[in-house]
Amino acid sequence: RLGGHRGPDLGGRLGSVILRMATTLELVLLYLVAAVLGGVFLRTRISPLMTGVGPVEAAVVLTRELTRLEHAADLPDLVVSLGSAGSAKLTQAEVYQVSAVSYRDMDASAFGFEKGKTPFLDLPVSVDLPLRIPGIPAASLSTGANVVSGAAYQAIDADMVDMESFAVMRACHAFNLPLIGLRGISDGRNDVNHIDDWTQYLHLIDKKLALAVDGLQSALEDGVFWF
Repeated sequence: RLGGHRGPDLGGRLGSVILRMATTLELVLLYLVAAVLGGVFLRTRISPLMTGVGPVEAAVVLTRELTRLEHAADLPDLVVSLGSAGSAKLTQAEVYQVSAVSYRDMDASAFGFEKGKTPFLDLPVSVDLPLRIPGIPAASLSTGANVVSGAAYQAIDADMVDMESFAVMRACHAFNLPLIGLRGISDGRNDVNHIDDWTQYLHLIDKKLALAVDGLQSALEDGVFWF
């Protein structure tokens, strides 16, 4: 079993937690959080890398950090992306793990490409994230640079929406790193008209994401998956 420390930011790695095994093998997990989210409960467990809001900021921040770690021969074994999501289908303030992620901003259909598919990139419209934490329900996710509200959900073929995960996944692909995505549902039941409609459940999501982090580390300790 993995033994040891579950505290934040060990060994000078921003956003990383080191899990040490009794066999002296260790796993390094890099945790990411978008702006605002990351309250008292998460911060008792991790000191995450803050990506900022939206796919561009997430791609820039994570790629820069992974490049720095690669140059230091210090890449993590696993990237864990934490954040909020909107959904008109799922239970508000509950946490789901990302089963697959798509990019709703991509539309080259005028050139004959399937909507959502990036031209000349050998990936399907919806890309599976195969790692699963026991006990946490899974849901599909659509990433884009807009806040989705009301009737706009009807045009999206995914259970939930966010603004970072597809960009995070592509940065992970560039460094051949596995990714786990965890999202708490912050809004979507009603139309979004003010930032308070997004932030009203973040304190609950913070606590539940912290419990999900505990579940992930327990799964690693129990050998549910290995790297």
